[in-house]
Amino acid sequence: MKALVKAKAEKGLWLQDVAVPEIAPDEVLIKIERTAICGTDMHIYRWDEWAQKTVPLGLVVGHEYGGTVAAIGSTVRRVKVGDRVTGEGHVVGTRSRNARAGKFHLDPDTKGIGVNLPGAFAQYLALPEFNVIPLKEDFPLEIASIMDPLGNAVHTALAFDLVGEDVLITGAGPIGIMAAAVAEKSGARRVVLTDINKWRLDFAKKLTSRTRMINTMEEDLRGVMTEIGMREGFDVGLEMSGAEPAFNQMLDVMLMGGNIAMLGIPSKPFPVDFGKLVGKALTLKGIYGRQMYETWYKMLALLDSGLDMSPMITHHFAARDFQEAFDLMETGKSGKVILDWTQI
Repeated sequence: MKALVKAKAEKGLWLQDVAVPEIAPDEVLIKIERTAICGTDMHIYRWDEWAQKTVPLGLVVGHEYGGTVAAIGSTVRRVKVGDRVTGEGHVVGTRSRNARAGKFHLDPDTKGIGVNLPGAFAQYLALPEFNVIPLKEDFPLEIASIMDPLGNAVHTALAFDLVGEDVLITGAGPIGIMAAAVAEKSGARRVVLTDINKWRLDFAKKLTSRTRMINTMEEDLRGVMTEIGMREGFDVGLEMSGAEPAFNQMLDVMLMGGNIAMLGIPSKPFPVDFGKLVGKALTLKGIYGRQMYETWYKMLALLDSGLDMSPMITHHFAARDFQEAFDLMETGKSGKVILDWTQI
């Protein structure tokens, strides 16, 4: 089969012929039809410091996908050949306290599809049945391919009660924009999304109806809070940027006793004024991946009840034209970019 491989210790990915995966009795072979390019894939593509420490050379990469079941192992019961599926990209162990308690997303033995294990930028992917997410027969595979990052947004946004709350989201990348749409759908009163990238903020308007966009290089956040009728601070903060100025600004404008869910990973450590965390009695919760499998149930329910993620997809490329897709991603002026693996 054809697959995108991290074949060399330098910038780039290479389209190569590799063996179709063999499946174990408890695994499913998925015929990949659509994949989406993730920020993690860009780290691997650029071969930055994190990628060099984490990703083995020769690995098939990619972890956002939709496809159909091509074959099943002898013990598989939840899906059949021909079913539309996507999958949870974190393959967990069974030994740790958290795994044995059913808190699979907290298992320290977790390995990532397309990061530690062979990935989905390929014509076929082998995946444990436990990780497979069955979909309706008419479920769009383009949407299936962006459910991994949507799950990050849903997990972060629903970490705290949003009904009637004022929500600040810092970072208008795809997951931050998705989180704004989820917050609106989940009953937040006011939603504010900040960034310093005008293109991203303008793009976010296509997926939201009442979120207030703020370019913090041009507008004062506190001034906007007054403008929209806020008398105190934000009840819930969703930190998606990993940027020191954004996080510190969030601390400044949180309500006493407010809650912060933090998904953004700083590129390097930065100082935090813990006096503000303590003095405001704030709760700070780190978010990793998706809850298995509560986040997936919530995500599917939100989509089924009308959450429209289709505007998030801005570009489609044949898989054979992957280089053009990655070049576009490097410009920062795209939503989710889809590769079509039926065109290889």
